[in-house]
Amino acid sequence: MAAAKDFIVAIELGSSKMTGIAGQKNLDGSITVLAVVKENSSSFIRKGYVYNIDKTAQCLTNIIKKLETQLKREILQVYVGVGGQSIRSVRNVVVKDLPVETRITQEMVFELMDSNRSMTYPDQEILDAAIQEYRVDSQYQLDPVGIQATRLEGNFLNILERKAFYRNLNKCFEVAGINVAEMFLAPLALADSVLTEAERRSGCALVDIGYDTTTVSVYSKNILRHLAVIPLGSNHITKDIATLQMEESDAEKMKLKYASAYTDNNEIDSNLKYSIDSERQVESRKFIEIVEGRLEEIIENVWYQIPNDYYDKLLGGIILTGGGSNMKNIEKAFFNHTHVEKIRIAKFVTHTINSNYELIKAHDGTMNTLLGLLAKGEINCAGGEVDPNGDLFSGTKKDSMATAHAINDQRQARQASETPAGVVRTEVEKQKAEEERRRQQEEEDRIRHEAEEAERQRIAAEKRENSFWNKAFKRLKKLGEDIVSEE
Repeated sequence: MAAAKDFIVAIELGSSKMTGIAGQKNLDGSITVLAVVKENSSSFIRKGYVYNIDKTAQCLTNIIKKLETQLKREILQVYVGVGGQSIRSVRNVVVKDLPVETRITQEMVFELMDSNRSMTYPDQEILDAAIQEYRVDSQYQLDPVGIQATRLEGNFLNILERKAFYRNLNKCFEVAGINVAEMFLAPLALADSVLTEAERRSGCALVDIGYDTTTVSVYSKNILRHLAVIPLGSNHITKDIATLQMEESDAEKMKLKYASAYTDNNEIDSNLKYSIDSERQVESRKFIEIVEGRLEEIIENVWYQIPNDYYDKLLGGIILTGGGSNMKNIEKAFFNHTHVEKIRIAKFVTHTINSNYELIKAHDGTMNTLLGLLAKGEINCAGGEVDPNGDLFSGTKKDSMATAHAINDQRQARQASETPAGVVRTEVEKQKAEEERRRQQEEEDRIRHEAEEAERQRIAAEKRENSFWNKAFKRLKKLGEDIVSEE
C-alpha cells in the first residue's frame, strides 16, 4: 500500500496510556484511521501531570517512530490535548466605561478580552477563556458590536492550569524534538466530538470517567459554563478492590468481570462468592459494597461540581463517557444520586470514522478524546517518505521540517484575543506573542514620544514668538527698516 501523502496526527497523554493516532480526512467529512499506537505511561504521568520530562519525551519519540513505521512517512508535527487534575475554571468580569452614546467596536471587545487574559492567578496559567456573554448597559448580548452604550461588561470563564505542569508539557515535546502544530483543551475537544447541538443548547453535563481523574464540563445555551477535574477515576475502584487481599492486576480483572455500579439489595446473595483465582474467593456482598462505595463518592463529587444555577437546567441530561462509563448499571447509579432522568452513555464520537483497528471498533468511550483531537486537526502533518536507511538528515526531511516551521511561524505571533476558542497557545507561541506585543508597544511609545517632542518644540517656538524680548526686537527691527525706507 502506498504511503499517504497527507494525514493528521494527534497525541493524548493519559495517566495510564499515551496514545498516538494518524488519520486522513475524506471529502465526505469522514475520517479514515491510518495508524494507532499505545504506550504505557503510568510511571511518569499521574492524574494528567507530566512528572518525568525525560521519560515522557522518550515515550513520545517511541510513539512517533512507530507511527512513522506504519505510515511509511515522516511526521512533521502533531496535535496535542491538554488536560489533567490541575485544570479548573474561574469566572471573571471586566468592565469598560464609555463616553455617552459610544458605538461599540470590535477593537473594544478585543481590548476587553485582552484585559481578561492579562489577569494573574498565583501559580496558575490561563489556558483559554470562554466568553459567557457581554452586558451592554443593562442588557445581555452575545455580540455587542455596533450597539451604542455607556458601559460594556465582559463575563468570562477562565480555564486555568498550574504553571509548572503547563511548562512540563511544553518541555517534554521540546526535549523530544517534536513540533506541536496546535494544543487543544482536551475536555473541549471531547465535548465537540460527543455532544449534540441540542444537548449543549438545552443544558447538559459531560462526565468523562478516566483512569485517575473524572472531568466535568457543564454546557448551557451552547456555552461552556463550568469545567472541573476531580482526582478520582476508575483506577481508584481497582485499588479499593485490591484491599481484599489481592494484586491490583487481579483486582482489575475482577472489576471488569463482576463490578456493577448499582445492585438492588434484594438481588444480593450473602452466600455467593466471587473467585479471584482457583484457590481464593471473596464475599460478593463485601465486593459490591466496596465498588458502590467508591463510585458513590465519584458521583457525589461530580454533582458537587454542577453550579447551583444549573441544577434544574440540565434539560439535555448527563452524558457519560470514558473507560469508567462502561461499568454495568452506571446510568442507574447516576440517576439514584442526581435524580436527572436523562442519562446517556457516549460510547463513540459523532463523526464518521473508518477503521480496522480493534481499539477504534470497540466503541467503549476510551478513544473519544483522541478522535476528537484528530477531528480538530487541519494542518497536514505528513512529511517525506521514510528513508529505509534511516538517514535522519536527508534533504527531504530538512525541507519538510523547514516547511513545518514556516507554517508555525505564521501563527506564533497570535495574541490572546486572536486565538480560537479551545486552542491553548504553546510556550514558544506565547513568548513570540509577548515579543510582538513589546515591539508594538515600543513602536507606539516611539511615535508618541516623537509627537510629544514635536508638540513641545511647537509650544516653545510659540512662546519665543510671543515673548517680550522677541516682540521688542521685532519693533526695533521694524523701526530700523522704516528709517532706512524714509532715507
